[in-house]
Amino acid sequence: MERFAYCPTGIENFKAKNQWLGKGNLPKSGNIIFFDWVGDSVSDHVGIVEKVENEVVYTIEGNSGDKIAKLSYEKNSPYIMGYGTPK
Repeated sequence: MERFAYCPTGIENFKAKNQWLGKGNLPKSGNIIFFDWVGDSVSDHVGIVEKVENEVVYTIEGNSGDKIAKLSYEKNSPYIMGYGTPK
């Protein structure tokens, strides 16, 4: 997986390598989840998928209220843009 500091660059990298899983799909543990908090179709946050259970995606995210946090989202959350699927 290539390093990136800007979320849209990370998405471009995954798409270029055919390692992108779009919104509404269920990721696997270790996938990189990309978010769009403001609804402008530009990713502004990233995390790591910890697990998926009953169509709920559990994540580990840094810079979440100035701390590392374990969070969860429904599969169809409007904030999820998609997933990088590194091999």
